[in-house]
Amino acid sequence: MIVTSALIIWKGLMCVTGSESPVVVVLSGSMEPGFKRGDILFLHMSKDPIRAGEIVVFHVDGREIPIVHRVIKVHERQDTGEVDILTKGDNNFGDDRLLYAHGQLWLQRHHIMGRAVGFLPYVGWVTIIMTEKPIIKYLLIGALGLLVITSKE
Repeated sequence: MIVTSALIIWKGLMCVTGSESPVVVVLSGSMEPGFKRGDILFLHMSKDPIRAGEIVVFHVDGREIPIVHRVIKVHERQDTGEVDILTKGDNNFGDDRLLYAHGQLWLQRHHIMGRAVGFLPYVGWVTIIMTEKPIIKYLLIGALGLLVITSKE
């Protein structure tokens, strides 16, 4: 029942926010001092044009983990109207072209998962710890399983 409820809430958030992943955890220090490792970001994706200065979460072809960075340049192509986007981490020296797929110089709108609209500091550390130290995840699952088995109801 808990898993079903969580799935329903997640799918509901996806519909409301328009983002395939409405909540993400900041995994590196590339956005410090604004966002620190372990912060949870809430995302929203609207039809509004993406503007320089916005913080977006994007995925790159060939990489599993999404990246949280700031838009530093937006270029609209005159012939097609498509928008090219260049990003950079606030704490990084250069732009993100080295992070993009081989030969890719710009992001397109389909790479953008959402824009950051809010955050909760430090709450994402639970996810980071369970990913980096799997033994803690297994101990927690075991403890929950033991709790279910030994409950009186």
